[in-house]
Amino acid sequence: MDDRDATQPELHVGLISGTSADGIDAALVRFDGAHCTLVKGDTYPWNAALRTRLVELGQGGDATSLDELGALDIQVAEAFAQAALQVIAAARVSPKDVRSIGSHGQTVRHRPAAKHPFTWQLGDGNVIAERTDIDSVADFRRRDVAAGGQGAPLVPAFHAAMLQDANEDRAVLNLGGIANFTLLPARGDVRGFDTGPANALMDAWCERHRGTPYDAHGAFAASGTADMALLERLRAEPWFALPPPKSSGREQFHLSWVQSHLSGTERAEDVQATLLELTAVTVVDALRAHQPQTRRVLVCGGGVHNPILLARIAAQLPGVHVESTQAHGLDPDFVEAMAFAWLARETLAGRPGNLPAVTGARGARVLGVVYPR
Repeated sequence: MDDRDATQPELHVGLISGTSADGIDAALVRFDGAHCTLVKGDTYPWNAALRTRLVELGQGGDATSLDELGALDIQVAEAFAQAALQVIAAARVSPKDVRSIGSHGQTVRHRPAAKHPFTWQLGDGNVIAERTDIDSVADFRRRDVAAGGQGAPLVPAFHAAMLQDANEDRAVLNLGGIANFTLLPARGDVRGFDTGPANALMDAWCERHRGTPYDAHGAFAASGTADMALLERLRAEPWFALPPPKSSGREQFHLSWVQSHLSGTERAEDVQATLLELTAVTVVDALRAHQPQTRRVLVCGGGVHNPILLARIAAQLPGVHVESTQAHGLDPDFVEAMAFAWLARETLAGRPGNLPAVTGARGARVLGVVYPR
């Protein structure tokens, strides 16, 4: 437990690479009591060969050996440590002035519903602490899974601390590789859950057919027309009908899953448009089912830069304000990285970081493993 004076401002770094593995998001955050300020945020690219291998594993591929997994664990940690040092240097701050690093790591498998439930994020915290000489916290998800939870999503506690409003029913929508909601009623329990695929499928399809890592501004999808028959086949996936708590990842929603629903005659741009529509309708379905009285949806994650996707979500939610978290003081590109800085701070203070109503865990738990500098 951290016995420092909680009233003094502190700097913490949060690090995350999401389901799409499209870069390491690093956020240097200042906490002053309950107030949170992004000092500096940036995204650092993966080594191309390393990213390719991580995506393969994340989509259900098998490692060639234990030696390979061990080496990848170190490579990911080295990349995360470097990202932390880079964002600190870019902010012209001394590493000695940073209280901690909170590292999500890179998920390569997420099986909370397996006979022996587990979740696995690469990126050895020992290496991060050693390379940066800063106290580091990593391995946040496994304690929640050990307590019977999904291990995800973990960011809702941060959303609630920063964005809940006693006068308005809100929802925070993260459009990352996977889409997920945090439901923030004006009164009542905070809830959160994954709704299905977002950028992971659209990015992968775009990369296969256009050779670019993502669909900039939704232009590829906009050039096609959603195939309603294909949409209904995709939407019939049983996972969508599961009640919360629930979470998912690339191992469930990947290109082979898409391919298994194709007739073989579809145009590539029409499939892209259909994948975008799938994200929109499953997001809307989830909100209508679990918090239909929502008046404001605050969007973060990479999908906030896809105006076609945001327009399709907004069109199906008449009377609801759909806007970026930027309007409420949180940079949408770094909300999740900021959350892991916040989670590290909670861990060091001995405070729980999960919300059992969100993850399904048996109770509140202090998350993560502390690796002293």
